[in-house]
Amino acid sequence: MEIYNLVSFVGIWGLLLLAWAFSTNRTVINWRVIGWGLLLQAGFALFIFVVPAGASFGLLINSLVVKVLESATAGSQFLFGRLALPPGTTNTQGETSLGFFLAFQALPTVVFFAALMQALYYLRIMPWIIRAFASVFTRFLRISGAESLCAASNIFVGIEAALTIRPYLPTLTRSELCTILTAGMATIASSVMALYVFILQPQFPLIAGHLVSASLLSAPAAIIMAKLLVPETETPVTLGVNITPCYEREGSLTEAIIQGANAGLRLVAGIVALLLAFLGLIALLDLLIGVPGTWINQMLGVEIDWSLRGLLGYLFYPLTLLVGVPPADALEIARIIGERAVATEVQGYQDLSRLLAAGLLQHPRSAVIGVYALTGFAHVASLAIFVGGIAALAPSRTKDLAALGPRALLAATLACLLTAAVAGTFFQNTSLLFP
Repeated sequence: MEIYNLVSFVGIWGLLLLAWAFSTNRTVINWRVIGWGLLLQAGFALFIFVVPAGASFGLLINSLVVKVLESATAGSQFLFGRLALPPGTTNTQGETSLGFFLAFQALPTVVFFAALMQALYYLRIMPWIIRAFASVFTRFLRISGAESLCAASNIFVGIEAALTIRPYLPTLTRSELCTILTAGMATIASSVMALYVFILQPQFPLIAGHLVSASLLSAPAAIIMAKLLVPETETPVTLGVNITPCYEREGSLTEAIIQGANAGLRLVAGIVALLLAFLGLIALLDLLIGVPGTWINQMLGVEIDWSLRGLLGYLFYPLTLLVGVPPADALEIARIIGERAVATEVQGYQDLSRLLAAGLLQHPRSAVIGVYALTGFAHVASLAIFVGGIAALAPSRTKDLAALGPRALLAATLACLLTAAVAGTFFQNTSLLFP
């Protein structure tokens, strides 16, 4: 074990202490939930990072996702030709790629994966998998069935997870609402996972396996942080009870695919809109901050990065060190984690890809921890989406959701860092996942 593995292990407890410090009621925290949540995380991380069979399973998942992703590009290449070819590739007509274009190569895969997921729902495969995970959470963590089902759903889908517990939303406790919001923002949806794979795979060939692993680890992490920050003080209606997912099944497989594709198209439009709006606003803010910042640097003779990315990097720098990133890479990783909070995880993954392509990271574990820390929708735009989306399903809870939103965003951010710390604790260069 390297010294940085030990640092990551200590970081786990540091993050828990930080969450405890911001708790709304420290005296009623259910430490059984926290303990079993950590054991679930540690057990899965041990299986993936240390046990050869687990690493082989990770490789299998990675290969499967990559093969499916290759199929997903068939439609985009038909529509966009050379623009859809990944960098360095040639199609059957002998045309070569023009380089990487997010809009023509990565975003179309979101539509494909959304349609695929909807088809799996229609075939009752996804509901069965989700119920299995939910049963584990309910049994070992002793939380409500509604929380378990929503957290399990968030491993695979985004805001749609709230639909699976729609009948229970009006009666959820404040702690349950915080858990649901946190689980949504601390994980990623499988429909957008393909986007991240496309961005990072050229520099990180086994990224798909790690993204799946990170999403699985983040579900219990979300429950841990939510229950620390907003402990349960009431008795949930579905406490300890496994409930059945509530979802409308289409009339045919074809209808399911059409519905999924349409949902994926709306998701792509949302991603494009968020990137256009937030990146433009961040550039404007950088301009407004940069002018007085440059003057301050000249006056004091210092070299401070006054961009929003740079300032957030300084804020997250101690936490990045805490989760086990070596000091040589800590500031760069801190910047992309901080950037995710305002510019979405898409920009963070793109910047991580550029760091890897330029060889600017000195330690392999830095990239791994960065990936696990970024795997979640823990940003301002997502907060608005989840609060607004769930409020639309349960209008009577709008006030509670709005009040809990910022705390849930903090919990989701800490959950992503906790997942990164757990990954850093078990990271080994000799694992099959790190050839």
